[in-house]
Amino acid sequence: MSDQLPVASYQKESLKKYIDDLAAKLPAPGGGSASAFTAAMAVSLISMVVNFTIGKPKYAKFDSELKETLEKSEKLRNEFLDLVDKDVWAYKSKNIRDALDVPFMVCRLCFEGIKLCPALIKKSNPNLVGDLAVAAVLLESAFTCDYFNVEINLKSVGDRKLTQIIRKELAGKQKKIKKIRLGMEEKVGKIIRG
Repeated sequence: MSDQLPVASYQKESLKKYIDDLAAKLPAPGGGSASAFTAAMAVSLISMVVNFTIGKPKYAKFDSELKETLEKSEKLRNEFLDLVDKDVWAYKSKNIRDALDVPFMVCRLCFEGIKLCPALIKKSNPNLVGDLAVAAVLLESAFTCDYFNVEINLKSVGDRKLTQIIRKELAGKQKKIKKIRLGMEEKVGKIIRG
């Protein structure tokens, strides 16, 4: 991504300001930014589940793994928030490579985020497994949304080799994400229904 892009400041604004701008007749923020924000909410749920679990005697044997997961989810949360702003600037820059790189990175990071979910089912408070399922669904949703944005931008890049490489990577990740999300729904559903 271009180093010349200034970072927008939605991170410093209210949620209402972001939503109002998203709804307004403005060129950006748009779908790509909204996808990154959705993913940020998803990994925030993962962090919440871990934060409620760390330090509980029942899960003490998982503390080191949980702390590692929390470190990863918090890193992802910050990266997604940066991408909310970077997507706005990439659109405004009219640089097609920047406009491609942002949603592609969101997709990659969604894949990293959803991989954190399955292990937490047995290593965290069962009262919070529904939040893990929500996180998985939101991450799959954000991935799918930005997969469309990647495809839109690939048409304009005009690089067949790059297009093939990116499409192959994302198609593989899409299958794995769907499998994880379906597995999460099944396992969480059994826990919730008892």
